[in-house]
Amino acid sequence: MKRFMLSAATVLVSGALFLPVALAQSAPAPNDPVARGKYIVSTSGCHDCHTPWVVGQKGPEPDMTRALSGHPSDVKMPAAPKQPEPWLVSIAATNTAFAGPWGVSFTANLTPDRDTGLGKWTAKGFKDTIRTGRHLGRGREVLPPMPIMVYNNFTDGDLEAIFAYLQTIPAVSNKVPEPLAPPAAVAAK
Repeated sequence: MKRFMLSAATVLVSGALFLPVALAQSAPAPNDPVARGKYIVSTSGCHDCHTPWVVGQKGPEPDMTRALSGHPSDVKMPAAPKQPEPWLVSIAATNTAFAGPWGVSFTANLTPDRDTGLGKWTAKGFKDTIRTGRHLGRGREVLPPMPIMVYNNFTDGDLEAIFAYLQTIPAVSNKVPEPLAPPAAVAAK
């Protein structure tokens, strides 16, 4: 599949549409990697896409009972819809599935579940994923709208802190589907 990159500006503008789910956070103690990781996750928009959204009394909001569990396995998505010009992207109501020229991408389960999340990952594998834009540094590409080009600015210490924090949150068993190829790639097969 041809690599398709969104510009940092596109990612930032689209992220601004969903008002980050950042709870009031104060700067963490400098020597507490888990607290630092929680701070980074809470202020970097991770919940915006990796926590499924539901419609609440005030409109769409993250379902914190499924925090960072990725696209719900029970929500089946159709093939990517054709976007009329000048539209580029469609977003599922859960805010966990995105369709565009790359096909359909689903946000990953970041919880420490050993079978469906990051429970078997290492800090090195997590860092390699962010640094290379490929799962564990060698697998399939991490697809839009994941802002790899922005998150590459995190230091190794930041990424280690994020991983340390993610290992402390409740594990949620949720097998996220594999991405769907774009319609042109499916038709070519």
